Amino acid sequence: MEKENHTSVKEFILLGLPHADELKIPLFLVFLFIYICTILGNLLILVTVRGDPRLHTPMYFFLFNLSFLDICLSTVTVPKMLANFLEVRKVISFSGCICQLYFFHFMASTECFLYTVMAYDRYAAICHPLHYNKIMSKKICIQMAAGTWLTGSIHSMMHTILTFRLPFCRSNLIPYFFCDIPPILKLACSSTFINEAVILANIGIVGLGCFLLILVSYGHIVLAILKISTAEGRRRTFSTCASHITVVILFFAPPLFIYLRPHSLYSVDGALAVFYTVVTPMLNPIIYSLRNKEVKLALRKLRGRHMFSLCT
Repeated sequence: MEKENHTSVKEFILLGLPHADELKIPLFLVFLFIYICTILGNLLILVTVRGDPRLHTPMYFFLFNLSFLDICLSTVTVPKMLANFLEVRKVISFSGCICQLYFFHFMASTECFLYTVMAYDRYAAICHPLHYNKIMSKKICIQMAAGTWLTGSIHSMMHTILTFRLPFCRSNLIPYFFCDIPPILKLACSSTFINEAVILANIGIVGLGCFLLILVSYGHIVLAILKISTAEGRRRTFSTCASHITVVILFFAPPLFIYLRPHSLYSVDGALAVFYTVVTPMLNPIIYSLRNKEVKLALRKLRGRHMFSLCT
């Protein structure tokens, strides 16, 4: 009987954002604009970091990974959401839903681990400058980046398997704009206690653990900054961390609020999910380019090179 329940749902219907039916075209245009800005902004960061030898350092190597992740994270959810604004029946296949949930949590958890590694990089650079090149050698940076991708994949696989082992026989209506764990669990016709316990334990421990590690890193960084004798030196040192602090707050707060409250209100969670899945990937390249002198200099150099090639 349980096997039959598993196969009774062949597809899901994504109901989308609350009260979006009255504003389909305006919302479509807004999110299309955001998505285009996300892709172009992060591609610009990728090209800039790749093309400027001065940016071939651990900090910008991890920024390169972050920009690539932002493109992927946004692409997992936004194109389907845009298509659903224009469709009457907002269908996603069962296998498509599995893929979307897996790749969303793969990218999001990898990004979570990457922010932690980036905080450690800043800690090593500011607190141990004489040993920085040894601590963050090219080999170690590659291993750290590969570790974030591998851990993110395993983390996502575990949640995907736990979610879709459940029988779905109540409904196929997902009151959300993409396939995510909390709204899918509400459609299950068996106990979701284990799933909710794993969410609280795993996502809570991983998310809060990464956030606490970042806080510890910045605690040491603040102490190191306070020991700098000149105000200009303190300002310059802190400016190298300001961008990372900003994006960490934008990324961590919404998902922790959503996943640690399995029975929360959809309207609140939907707004928060839009922010960190759609808006934050667009803001990251803006934050890093506006607050980082090296990136701005590299962008001007890239623009000058492009103008020169056009003239010749």
